[in-house]
Amino acid sequence: MRPVKNPVSRFFIYFGLLIFVLINSLPFVWAVLQSLKTLRQANSRIPLVIFKPTLNSYLDLWFKSVPDNLPLLGLGFVAASVVIIMVALTMSRRNTGKVYIMGFVVVCYALIFWTIPQLADTADWYDYFVNTLIVTVFAVSISVSLSAMAGYAISRYRGSTGAVVLTLALALGALPAFAFAMPYFQLSAALGLQDSYVLLIAVMVGLSQPFAIWMLRGFFWEIPKEIDESALMDGASHMRAFWAVIAPIAWPGIIAVALLNTLGVYHSFLIVRVLTQVRWTMAVGMTKYVGTVYAASDTIPFAAAVSASVPLLILVFFFQDQLVKGLGAGAVKG
Repeated sequence: MRPVKNPVSRFFIYFGLLIFVLINSLPFVWAVLQSLKTLRQANSRIPLVIFKPTLNSYLDLWFKSVPDNLPLLGLGFVAASVVIIMVALTMSRRNTGKVYIMGFVVVCYALIFWTIPQLADTADWYDYFVNTLIVTVFAVSISVSLSAMAGYAISRYRGSTGAVVLTLALALGALPAFAFAMPYFQLSAALGLQDSYVLLIAVMVGLSQPFAIWMLRGFFWEIPKEIDESALMDGASHMRAFWAVIAPIAWPGIIAVALLNTLGVYHSFLIVRVLTQVRWTMAVGMTKYVGTVYAASDTIPFAAAVSASVPLLILVFFFQDQLVKGLGAGAVKG
């Protein structure tokens, strides 16, 4: 498609895009404003845009009792994050593998989030947050790893079996979540895995696989087979050729699929609600605040909505380049 060069046409295109962004951003911006208000300000008859902000709703959401050393804890978290980012950047400049860098970051933040409850009296929302991180990180990592190998194998196999597998994957991916809810519930009860991380991660991996395989097959299809053959001729095994040669080439596509899978796991509600009684994720925990009588009597629901959105915004911000490159390179092809 040729770019639009007419200045009048470009003006209307950008104006339309601006209106679209404003309309879609307004609910989140309003949630942020409401979360920073007192209850009286939030329920004002005339919506307030200029007001004195307060963080009380966030403190009540994350802590049962606000610790006296909260500023010190916040400063320590920021300092630790800066150190982690600097070390990750140093590892990147030394050509350390991206998987090792991501693993380092995950382990460091896992230690931080484990330490926080030892230093402060956290509320239920903190547990929902940690549960969401655990399930999302492990489910997406396992799902993308398995799907990448499966998608690569199918892209290189020209027989009818590959087409059958892709068709089945597409058919299973099109089924609604409630079609799996009760079967998973009965199986987990029979195996004694109810309300466990293992169960949630396994179920999320299974639900994410069809979509991930279908998408990644399109990325690998665009990579010439001659690259594989050159690696094999140099003595590499099929597995080593895949991880050392093909995967780095398809890295933007893998990141794009990982981000899309992350959105699916992060927002999963029905399956998590059916299979858990205690280990709720934020998508389920949100029902404790939103859509109830409690929602009309406090600003905590707005703080919960913003708190659940921020991690995804940060993730997309850091990986936006890979997401755009990946979706443009092969996700819509094949």
